[in-house]
Amino acid sequence: MTGARAAVDGTPTAAAPEAGADAVADTVADTWHRISTPASTIGPWLPEGDLGEALADGLATVESALAVAVGSEHPFVREAAGHLMAAGGKRFRPMLALLAAQLGNAAAPEVTQGAVVCELTHLATLYHDDVMDEAAVRRGAPSANSRWSNSIAILTGDLLFARASDILADLGPEAVRIQARTFERLVTGQIKETVGAQPGDDPIAHYLDVLADKTGSLVATSARFGAAFAGVDPALVAALTEFGEEVGVAFQISDDLIDIVSTDGVSGKSPGTDLREGIATLPVLFALAGDDPAEARLRELVAAPVTDDAQHAEALALLRSSRSLVRATGVLREYADRARSRLDAVPAGDVRDALSALCDYVVTRTS
Repeated sequence: MTGARAAVDGTPTAAAPEAGADAVADTVADTWHRISTPASTIGPWLPEGDLGEALADGLATVESALAVAVGSEHPFVREAAGHLMAAGGKRFRPMLALLAAQLGNAAAPEVTQGAVVCELTHLATLYHDDVMDEAAVRRGAPSANSRWSNSIAILTGDLLFARASDILADLGPEAVRIQARTFERLVTGQIKETVGAQPGDDPIAHYLDVLADKTGSLVATSARFGAAFAGVDPALVAALTEFGEEVGVAFQISDDLIDIVSTDGVSGKSPGTDLREGIATLPVLFALAGDDPAEARLRELVAAPVTDDAQHAEALALLRSSRSLVRATGVLREYADRARSRLDAVPAGDVRDALSALCDYVVTRTS
């Protein structure tokens, strides 16, 4: 059940003995046939000029390496493993790794390998998340669990974790340790989200802790890998790691807000999906924790999953005009500002400007 290892130029470095060069080539060609362009959809904040071209080239290399990493000599395994990758995505984590690497030797092959490891890890968690959430759609396409089965989705996620580990092994024991601790935080965050806030816990603090573990930790590792493998000074690596955690939480908060404010399903799912599923994101938590008489009806509606169409539309309209949404947007800005403050350690120039623009983007994308 092994596939091709991803090389920095997107070509295989090794393949399963039984696969052969022809099978590997077919794997890459099949995957790329289903991907028309590099999948990043976070372009509005990206720089122009030489830095923008370098990032675009780097992302294309990462995309090619990802295509190899999800390959297999078995057609069904290849299809399942490439399913979410082919559906697109923001490629936020590898893009951040590539940007951080611009502060050092961005051409170091380990930079691409680290970026691929982080994206494979992220993709693997999505397969598992969709099973736990019983999600039917991911990135505007049928989720793997709804298309095939929960068992296939779980096993495919495991396969991608294995592929990430295989690449990681070439990056040294410290990288393995960092990834292991990141993965521990990912799982811990999922456990905390699953069991929910316990009696005596602050639900809002619990929510933010979950985001830091489930999202912030891997974004932080992406920035850390990109900078460290490019040979950036350790003090600057630490600052970029902290930046990654803060901006990662901000990005997830903005995703949660987009589920409310979007009217056209730009997130790849129908607006208000979290409400239907009873997932209490930050605006809902503020509403439930408050006693504003103007939000009494809203609290009544969101106290449980809102499955009735009329009540769902009412709840969504109330949320969009609520003070709770304003408060949640304020928290989003706080995290973006905290991320920006980490950039004081970054030398002035195009890279710092791009990272600062990212802080703006995570806020403005919700408006």
